[in-house]
Amino acid sequence: MEEIREVLRLWLGLAVGLPAPGLRTIAAHAGVDRKTVRRYVEAAQAAGLTRDAGASAITDELIGQVVAGVRPARPNGHGQAWEALVPFTDEITAWVKGGTQDQPDPLTVTKIHILLARRGCVVPYRTLMRFATECCGYRRTTTTVRIADGDPGVECQIDFGYLGMLHDEATGKRRKVFALVFTAVYSRHTFVWLSHTQTLSAILAGCAAAWEFFGGVFTVLIPDNMKPIVSQADKVNPILSQGWLDYTAHAGFVTDTARVRTPQDKPRVERTIHYVQNNFWAGENFGSLETAQAAAVRWCEQTAGLRIHGTTAAAPAVLFDAEERVHLLPIPTDYDVPVFKQVKVHRDFHASVGRALYSLPETWIGSSLDVRLDSQTVKFYHRGTLVKQHPRHPAGGQSTDPNDYPADKAAYALRNINKLVATCEHHGPHIGIYAARIVDDPRPWTRVRAVYMLIGLVGTYGPGPVDAACATALDFDVIAVPKISSMLQQAMEKTTPIMPSAAGSGPSRFARDPAEYATNGTQLALVPDPDNTIQE
Repeated sequence: MEEIREVLRLWLGLAVGLPAPGLRTIAAHAGVDRKTVRRYVEAAQAAGLTRDAGASAITDELIGQVVAGVRPARPNGHGQAWEALVPFTDEITAWVKGGTQDQPDPLTVTKIHILLARRGCVVPYRTLMRFATECCGYRRTTTTVRIADGDPGVECQIDFGYLGMLHDEATGKRRKVFALVFTAVYSRHTFVWLSHTQTLSAILAGCAAAWEFFGGVFTVLIPDNMKPIVSQADKVNPILSQGWLDYTAHAGFVTDTARVRTPQDKPRVERTIHYVQNNFWAGENFGSLETAQAAAVRWCEQTAGLRIHGTTAAAPAVLFDAEERVHLLPIPTDYDVPVFKQVKVHRDFHASVGRALYSLPETWIGSSLDVRLDSQTVKFYHRGTLVKQHPRHPAGGQSTDPNDYPADKAAYALRNINKLVATCEHHGPHIGIYAARIVDDPRPWTRVRAVYMLIGLVGTYGPGPVDAACATALDFDVIAVPKISSMLQQAMEKTTPIMPSAAGSGPSRFARDPAEYATNGTQLALVPDPDNTIQE
């Protein structure tokens, strides 16, 4: 309207001092096209304006008539070209979507423009682009709504952002530097933690530093689907990693992950990452990661924290101290970062964790167990149930619980000489004395096999005969288990075996007297003889 008013004033000669300025002169002074000036003037003349009229003739009614003349009313807000496309709505929708047998792939707007021209519908390309977007689903975009910030001290959004390269003093090489950015949703107060990696240890270290910086823990953390935190992404029920769940239970906060490839779920930190990259890191030259981290803390306190935020119209650090800090959870105690893994229990009753060996009961041999390893303890779980716990040992160490071995193998496996001697004493006093004499050596472990042979004789001949043989050998001071074996064998040869009775003569239909098969604990091998005699 102001443009039309200015053109008409110039046409009447009220502004340039000329009685009848031309269209070019009017266009130059008004800053519009000469053809536009002609349209305005013709519409005003049609409404009754003459060249000799005064300034009072340019009224609001006249301006309204000129506007109606140069821009006819559109009942639905669109012009004739748009109305010409309405009958082709279904066809254009099918072309932009595709997926049919005749047209499996969608068509471009340029091709649709050509096809419509063949059918006699010639419209501007830009009009067709707007029509296809608004009415036919072409590149349809969703609307964006502003989500309320929530209560103070509740939500904090975190995300990693790449900054650049930095010299690493530990390796002597240039390495990538990532910024783990914490942004309080309510106040926009920010903390930056720098790291060369994006591992769980780096995230937990950043969390510990952030809680010290903020003076407490936020109730809800909103990360993206970074692997150290989210094992399996899902819109509704994501599966969090064991390490992250263990830390959340320690710190007391709740995790509300963003959806995959949906930065709109954490816009506060997304915008802050660009601010960190451009305002803090760009153009700087830090000597080490420690120097850069100290500079990042100062930047968060003095620059990012004291600027006037465009949305909140307040300094984030001031707003945080005034309204948000008092609502934070207390800072947790120091967290011993654990390692979670799955191991298999081997046939030797041990599992390898951190290059050290830890024993488990025979029940778990061949099973795969979950392990939680920290600086002090090693815990083994089966489906969430704790089945064994050991103190942590360095690489190459070993922790063996004697109770994990079977009773008959524990002494041998652990080289427990005293337990072997005690086992022999249990079978007979002279057997115990004889075993003690056997292992009476500077290197007793080298004599253990002889003790096991002595225990084997007890199983073959019984404890009574073996104890008597050991007593005889001790009288003559003969310490040799083969001699004991020979004495027992000769004694058995001089013993008259009990002859087997006829079948069916016993008290039961199928039973026979056990004495028919053994004498003094020794089995007799019966072989057929042509002369119908029984030989041992």
